Amino acid sequence: MTTNTFSPSAVGWMAIATGVAAILAVIFLTLMAAVNPSFGKVNDVFNGIIGISSAVLAWMLFAEHHAKSPLMSQIALALAVLGAIFTIVGSVLIIYGFTDFVLAGWYSGIGNALIGLWLTAFCYSLLRGDALPHNLVIFGIVVGAFMAVGLLGIPGIFAGIDSMESMPWYLYIAFFGWLGTYILYPILTIWLGRILLLK
Repeated sequence: MTTNTFSPSAVGWMAIATGVAAILAVIFLTLMAAVNPSFGKVNDVFNGIIGISSAVLAWMLFAEHHAKSPLMSQIALALAVLGAIFTIVGSVLIIYGFTDFVLAGWYSGIGNALIGLWLTAFCYSLLRGDALPHNLVIFGIVVGAFMAVGLLGIPGIFAGIDSMESMPWYLYIAFFGWLGTYILYPILTIWLGRILLLK
């Protein structure tokens, strides 16, 4: 597997760190709901970290992607970086009280969706090779597509919807993208990391 100047173990640890960040985000979200609302800010910080670490991971995997699909790899990397920016914006909006969690969530969800598009494009480029196990590649495409559902939240940003009460029914579908980010994505990234660490 071609990984620029990065060793497979370095990429593997970054993949695992990304998955751990997602798991910690879920843990603090649960603590927010069950123990104390103040844990919500820690969840918001980890949401931003997921975006940043995902963009770094996309950059570290760029050489492999570029070797298989030169044009698409550049577009996909740009989507991952843009996704990281959106997740950071979402975290800043809620941490500093500029918006409530709904509007901030649209930004973060769209950021995760853009990262999902990168993941889908990356895994699709590996379908015909043997750089990674085929079942991992297929799972990556599914995970990326699931995360991309968050793009349905775009109208929520344009409409400035920041309340569950004023939200149209179709925007609820965008929340399913979070299931991809919080449940499927850490499984994929930790799986990927373990494989790379064994190379």
